[in-house]
Amino acid sequence: MTLSMLLIEPFSHPFMQRALVAALLVGSVCAALSCFMVLKGWSLMGDAISHAVLPGVVLAAAFSLPIAAGAFVAGLGCALGIGYLKDNSRLKEDTVMGIVFSGLFALGLVLFTRIETGQHLMHLLFGNMLGLGWGDVAEMGFVAAPTFALALAFRRDLMLAAFDPAHARAIGLPVRALHYGLLGLMALTIVAALKAVGIILVVAMLIAPGAIGLLLCRRFDAMLATALGAALFSSLAGTLLSFHLDIATGPTIVVTQAALFIAALATAGLRARAALSAP
Repeated sequence: MTLSMLLIEPFSHPFMQRALVAALLVGSVCAALSCFMVLKGWSLMGDAISHAVLPGVVLAAAFSLPIAAGAFVAGLGCALGIGYLKDNSRLKEDTVMGIVFSGLFALGLVLFTRIETGQHLMHLLFGNMLGLGWGDVAEMGFVAAPTFALALAFRRDLMLAAFDPAHARAIGLPVRALHYGLLGLMALTIVAALKAVGIILVVAMLIAPGAIGLLLCRRFDAMLATALGAALFSSLAGTLLSFHLDIATGPTIVVTQAALFIAALATAGLRARAALSAP
């Protein structure tokens, strides 16, 4: 089999075309948000919001409402609830996150077993990228495109608020508004990725690209560009591999990102050793 057949033949199928567009959309917006999450140490926050959308999805489906709307309301409510509990109790933020996201996820599972929704639990948890229609892809783009644009437009303010909130506050930036704005963007990103990679795998896509960028770069714009490059490459490579190996697309993309992370970690280690041994 020639190289062109390996790269082009899979995309002669409409379901692979839809999967690739969805993967690139999800990869791009997740990579953009990933950089801020890594800088703020919000890996667990992404996990919390992604798991917390399940009861919103189930209730929205039960009342014949858009699933995306239910997921967004539940995700944003989780983020606001975590902030309120953190500010009004003696508990640390990671403790609050663990309690809230596990409780809401369990509530979602209970509702799923008691309410007939027509949704498939495995698709909610792990996505169904090959089963997407063009309408699903358009819905994802409708959410992902403005989220991506806002993240890029306010990247410097968000970066400063994430990296040094005291300095951001001193120069007059609305740190609190940026904080909750970033939470809202994160909830929208999870909504965009829900049908493609599901509640579980979206967490990995919200962490790995930013971690790769942080390992390889010292400037934020370079970190963002590296994260986007890693996400787009893994989306393309994972989609192709899933076709040729006949395996699930979403998990293959995540495994590809994990391999890129290991390569970035090794590269950063070699750079550090070279710097130490330099005269």
